[in-house]
Amino acid sequence: MKKNWQLEFASRFRRFENELKWLYCELYHNDLKAYDYFTDMLYRCWEERPESLKMMDRAREEFPDWYKGHDLVGMLMYVSAFAGNLKGVRKKLDYLSDCGVNYLHLMPLLESPEGRSDGGYAVSDFRKVQPELGIMEDLAALAEDCHTRGIAVCLDFVMNHTSEDHEWAKRARAGEKEYQDRYFFYDNWEIPNAYEQTVPQVFPTTAPGNFTWCEEAKKVVMTTFYPYQWDLNYANPTVFNDMTDCMLNLCNHGVDIIRLDAVPYIWKALGTPCRNLPQVHTLVRMMRMVCEIVCPGTLLLGEVVMEPSKVVPYFGTVEKPECHLLYNVTTMASIWHTVATRDVRLLAHQLGQVFALPKEYTFLNYLRCHDDIGWGLDYDFLRRFGWEEVPHKKYLNDFLTGKWPGSTARGELYNDDPRLGDARLCGTTASLCGIEAARESGDKAAMEKAVHLDEMLHAFMFTLSGVPVLYSGDEIAQENDYGYHDDPLRREDSRYLHRGNLDWKKAALRKRKTTPEGRVFAAIKEMEALRAEHTVFDTEADTWLLDTGNDHVLGVGRYYRGEQLLALFNFSDEEQTAWLRDDKTYTDLVSGAEGDAGALKIPAGGFRWLLHTF
Repeated sequence: MKKNWQLEFASRFRRFENELKWLYCELYHNDLKAYDYFTDMLYRCWEERPESLKMMDRAREEFPDWYKGHDLVGMLMYVSAFAGNLKGVRKKLDYLSDCGVNYLHLMPLLESPEGRSDGGYAVSDFRKVQPELGIMEDLAALAEDCHTRGIAVCLDFVMNHTSEDHEWAKRARAGEKEYQDRYFFYDNWEIPNAYEQTVPQVFPTTAPGNFTWCEEAKKVVMTTFYPYQWDLNYANPTVFNDMTDCMLNLCNHGVDIIRLDAVPYIWKALGTPCRNLPQVHTLVRMMRMVCEIVCPGTLLLGEVVMEPSKVVPYFGTVEKPECHLLYNVTTMASIWHTVATRDVRLLAHQLGQVFALPKEYTFLNYLRCHDDIGWGLDYDFLRRFGWEEVPHKKYLNDFLTGKWPGSTARGELYNDDPRLGDARLCGTTASLCGIEAARESGDKAAMEKAVHLDEMLHAFMFTLSGVPVLYSGDEIAQENDYGYHDDPLRREDSRYLHRGNLDWKKAALRKRKTTPEGRVFAAIKEMEALRAEHTVFDTEADTWLLDTGNDHVLGVGRYYRGEQLLALFNFSDEEQTAWLRDDKTYTDLVSGAEGDAGALKIPAGGFRWLLHTF
């Protein structure tokens, strides 16, 4: 430990010094020169950290579970789609406060080349904002304004790869070996072909293979996602050192939550799937310690879009934690499966696995996000009911694209692979719930059902422990945007169906409760208020599944500090009865009516929040 380090930094560093040095030197073969550079960089980043952020760090150190509880509500947005640029977002903070948002996730906004950005996930400069969105000082100013309102800011950190236009990539392309060593370059296809034997393809139809020929360098380069995204080689300590520096620079501009994009992919080894390798967890654990030392008010959010057995390890252990937050991605997919089948058994099965996890594990819960819906479901479980994977995926996609008779959902397929009978799905919550189709047809009864379904799904999201996150536009039931079909840079990517600009005319209708926009907005606001008011929604609450005696009705129980909640969700398009073995008297949190639990009627696509206070 350096003698000239200031006491605050030195005392934090001392807590982690032995483990950090051991992990670093094990991973990087006792490269002490690289380690000394690394630790000097950490101190420099701490010195550069603004005093206002250091004060926030100290406050959060006193209350390290500040992000838990039951009063955080997130919103995910593209800056350009929401308000044009970062200054525009600052001007719309009153709207976000009106939405009850105190956790703002800004989608990728760092510099990336037009037409080869994958929605901002091909970063050409980690220290610059995309010019049309502003500059780094605009990001810092927005973060400062958010902090004064009690809003935490989240930003994606795209750590698996850079754009082919990044300075490192340009110098690698020009033949500089030092920079080629920051990626995976090969003289011929022998080793890349060996990798292909064990490494799955991420986008088999739109970007097949995991390698691309680089004509300028006359070599093959690893490109797991798209040809213009070059995978970084984290076996090179220079890559880890410099990328950690870039991450801390974002933290020093006021970012509170760092979303580690595609984190399972960041370590590559021949003869493996190059997913979830042990070294990945070493890297994430070191990044967690880095944040605890330099900016302990910062959270790590891991993007692990995989089955639960692969997701949970990214929390680390209670003694050696990794990510603070992870996505509840399987629940999201299971929700839309349940909408299409009206059968809650898979969702209940999946929730049972989540409820069995330690309460220290905090998930982000969401209905929709910027990405597609992938059908990574538990098909071994579904086969018990005669549902085979390929035909069942086809049914789900047919139903949610409106092809199935009677379906009012309006979605589009993404990355359709007819050969494998596989495709993912796109669409906004409102359009998948039937609001778009009901508006087109003018069918008032259909609109009533669609709005009820939209509200019920949000109620389900708010019932779960963790942080509920709205996708920008869902708060006003915004529908699909088909304009992307006319954009030559976007027409091949159906995810832009749900990435349209926020419709501010619709937003103006949010106060009119006779409109779908107003009804959904008012319902969400009421749920937020009830969730913040009642401790039973706390992450420390006991949670369990209720036996409703009805495969159309999901039941969730919660208990904490003298409050017990029975939450019931009817996924059928007809009224259903839930049969509960409970003799206590409950108050309906929405209607205020009191009554006994037992045989309970739930309207089509509706829900009940029933509270008993001991």
